[in-house]
Amino acid sequence: MLYNSNDIQRIIPHRFPFLLVDRILEINPEKTKIVGQKSVTAGEMCFMGHFPEKHVMPGVLIVEALAQTGAVLLLSREENKGKIALFGGINKVRFKHQVIPGDIMTLSVELTKERGNVFFAAVNAYVDDRLAVTGEIICAVEN
Repeated sequence: MLYNSNDIQRIIPHRFPFLLVDRILEINPEKTKIVGQKSVTAGEMCFMGHFPEKHVMPGVLIVEALAQTGAVLLLSREENKGKIALFGGINKVRFKHQVIPGDIMTLSVELTKERGNVFFAAVNAYVDDRLAVTGEIICAVEN
């Protein structure tokens, strides 16, 4: 493990109940790819209403977990320390497999393009070896 939840909170501003990445497993040396994890538990607030009889993690929260993982990557770069990463767009996101309490999501984010302070990334969330979510996110690092 590279970063635990305390380390992550020193990099990105998210806090409970909206901190959706628990640990970072790896960042490549070029800081263009990151792998994180989210342990999904039945005690999370979203499951009080989504859905009480059959818990399914909302897709938007999975995408947010991927974005937060990407934010750790971008904000761990020396030139971005102390800044905030904001959504710029979400493209071609597909939900392939439900995520439920007890699952451990592996969150993979790989930068594909940079234009100044705007970043494009291919994102994938897995549960075990099953692809749960795939797509592209765009974010901007606030100056």
